[in-house]
Amino acid sequence: MFDFFRKSKYVTVRPETPPREIPDGLWQKCPRCGEIIFNKELQKNLKVCPKCSYHFKIGAFERINYLLDEGTFSEFAQDVVGFNPLNFPGYDEKLRETRDKTGLKEAVVTGIGKINGQRVVIAVMDPNFIMASMGTAVGEKISLAMERAIEQKLPFIVFTASGGARMQEGIFSLMQMTKTLQLVNRLNEERIFYLVVMTDPTTGGVSASFASMGDIILAEPGALIGFAGPRVIEQTIRQKLPEGFQRAEFLEQHGFVDAVVSRLELKDVITKLLAVHSQDGLGA
Repeated sequence: MFDFFRKSKYVTVRPETPPREIPDGLWQKCPRCGEIIFNKELQKNLKVCPKCSYHFKIGAFERINYLLDEGTFSEFAQDVVGFNPLNFPGYDEKLRETRDKTGLKEAVVTGIGKINGQRVVIAVMDPNFIMASMGTAVGEKISLAMERAIEQKLPFIVFTASGGARMQEGIFSLMQMTKTLQLVNRLNEERIFYLVVMTDPTTGGVSASFASMGDIILAEPGALIGFAGPRVIEQTIRQKLPEGFQRAEFLEQHGFVDAVVSRLELKDVITKLLAVHSQDGLGA
């Protein structure tokens, strides 16, 4: 029989120790391996995870500071900005909000600088600005950069990172594909060395135009590269895609990119490519 008067044994529960608060911006968690990385160490390692080599996305000016010799970068065409040619609802507000949030006027930064002493014209797309989608201003700035390279007989380097054409600008956005390809043809005619570095992601109209036409095409590890996304392709062809499909390593194996290069080695690799092509007379 159960004894209602018997005292049950009690377990003393100590209050949980409150978790230690970590100030925002002090640490970052790697999305691939879960490693908790001290932010200063991550910055020192060019935002590459020291454990699994995952490449964090970086902004245009971060990349310029990593790559170009200190104090050599001179920006141009910074006043070329997008507008709303089709009066697309909410687009003006989106542009204003994005400019305020990022401090950028558009999704690409163009300028002239030096890489280990070699002068180059450079264009760097920034995924923080509406996923670096290509509208009229982006196409114009990249075209102006190519023209500057032709005028000054300098190598042209573009870092691509884009979700594709900017749908809010409709046909005006799609026209930039043809426009930039015409300038690529001029680079070829003038024997100007044209180097493309694809970063994550490079998709849509950008991948289908100037990004795929470099004399040499490099890619950062793990970068997603392609026209349509893998989910769209699978739904269209009703087949499962191969492992790693549209990632930089897969595309290197199939000849779409020339080499996959870690961000930690990129400046040295580009320096060697510039030297080789300068010796061949392709550039200054």
